[in-house]
Amino acid sequence: MPAQSPHHCIGDAARLSGVSAANIRYYEREGLLAQGPRTASSYRLYGDADVHRLRFVRLCRAMDMSLDEVRVLLALDAHGAHSHHAACATLDEHLSHVRTRLRELRVLERALRDLRGRCDGTGRECHVIEALHERADTEPVPAPLPVGRRHV
Repeated sequence: MPAQSPHHCIGDAARLSGVSAANIRYYEREGLLAQGPRTASSYRLYGDADVHRLRFVRLCRAMDMSLDEVRVLLALDAHGAHSHHAACATLDEHLSHVRTRLRELRVLERALRDLRGRCDGTGRECHVIEALHERADTEPVPAPLPVGRRHV
């Protein structure tokens, strides 16, 4: 089957992929999508393979994968590394991140439930606000995350 020439404008590519036009441009700047050819009037065109790639990226992002993780998977795909199960390492690392985040979210949920329990809807003052002020004065300032630890 011969390769099709790009024929989708960015709006059509966005509609077909479920990725906004702004994100398509962003993914191009980030190198996740090659910048396609332009028409005589400078509109960029996208082919069916580009739309598929955008759908692939959207799927990975919907699974909360970072751009770096998506980049790794795309590179593995481009090099035909399927037989080496190299994507498993990326997935294992992401799964570890998700499990850590779930533990953090459970702690957050307990803290929010405890805070919500401070307010029964009676009285003149909001006890939630009081509790937040108390915590602001008594809790230690958390250390910033080390560079490179943020999952985006």
